[in-house]
Amino acid sequence: MFVEFKAGGHTRRKFLKSASAMAGLGLMGAHLPGRAAADGHVIKIGFLAPLTGPVAAWGKPGLDGCRIWAEWINAAGGINIGGKMHPVEFIGYDNEYDPAKARTGATKLIREDGVKFIMMLGGDTWPGVQPVAERTGMLFSTLLPSDLGPDTTTLIAPAEVHPIYNVTGVEWLAENKPELKTAVMCAQDDALGLPSVATYLAAFEAAGISMQHDPLLFDPATTDFAPVVTRLISDNPDIVCLDTCYSDYVHPITEQLFQQGYGGQIISCTADFYDQMIDRTSAEFLEGFVFQFPDFDDPALNQPFINFNDPNKFFEVYNERHPGEWGAVSWEYASIMDLWKSAAEGAGSAEPGDVLAAMTGDGTGAHAFGTAEWWGEDLFGINNALVGNWPVVVIEGGKARIKEYKSIPEWYAKHGELLKKHMSAYGQMWDQR
Repeated sequence: MFVEFKAGGHTRRKFLKSASAMAGLGLMGAHLPGRAAADGHVIKIGFLAPLTGPVAAWGKPGLDGCRIWAEWINAAGGINIGGKMHPVEFIGYDNEYDPAKARTGATKLIREDGVKFIMMLGGDTWPGVQPVAERTGMLFSTLLPSDLGPDTTTLIAPAEVHPIYNVTGVEWLAENKPELKTAVMCAQDDALGLPSVATYLAAFEAAGISMQHDPLLFDPATTDFAPVVTRLISDNPDIVCLDTCYSDYVHPITEQLFQQGYGGQIISCTADFYDQMIDRTSAEFLEGFVFQFPDFDDPALNQPFINFNDPNKFFEVYNERHPGEWGAVSWEYASIMDLWKSAAEGAGSAEPGDVLAAMTGDGTGAHAFGTAEWWGEDLFGINNALVGNWPVVVIEGGKARIKEYKSIPEWYAKHGELLKKHMSAYGQMWDQR
């Protein structure tokens, strides 16, 4: 049947396949040993993130990706805990990016659903959940290591090291387009925008790129971006930085840049649904747009150091089921589950404390983009962020392509004090939050 739903701020209409047909897609893409009968109880994983509303683009696509991941794992027999094979199931809860709803959801997932692990977007919702984590000892993950602190001992950032990876895009620009000398920036004034502003400011300063004026912070309720863009480009900057704006902001801002005749470089943390931006501007206008999240059909992901099972097939299956919905988080939560599964199988236990110890015990982990280190005490007060290489992605000929993998630890070794300076100025160090 056909249904209508919201994704990335846009109404979409799609045909829902039968359950058996959808499972078939997963089996076709698995490239794993034949189906084995699971002989243990179902292991339930909580997915506590915005599934509706303006931040849904960083929640719902991740749950969709996790359900493909689960089908592939279950098709291979499940998760091996102490010699018993356990199927895995994801339990979603829409926190609508609201701290109170996130706290209610965390409590439900633990008490009523019996989950063994809870994945979150984080940000503004984490403060609502933290008391639950402290009381229960549940293991949580976040995509925002700015949530971390010395007291968040059961919170990990194992996939996305937002916003620290944004330094790699600026570094690449400085190396490949040294003629770009000036920049401006805008961002929503919230827990996602502010640490990213501080990170971009540090990256631009390290690269010798001058800011023409202070970052323009707008209210998250903003809907008319024409005045924002007019102010941004009033001094004809070489670079316009869109920080970590939500998709519902990136799209209208980019469209306004096009309509107002901007001809310079654009850099952004994300460019979710960039095909829609091209449709509303032009392929020529988006040529050279720099951001941080690849399409998983990218040939650069087929390298031996990549720790993600068959990324090209995953991308194909995802787009068959959810056409036009691939975005920044479509793969990230699934990659977290790869780490979790490996740790649970190594520990012979799905219990939160056992998995955490196995996951972080030797100080390294198999991140999607290569072996990485558990890191962060200097910046976050705790070594619970998995940090290594991150891709720089550029739109070329209407298609996102990885240009280079760059090392976040190497950048930090050179410019860490600069980053802490800007984080402190925006009140984003762990001891200020």
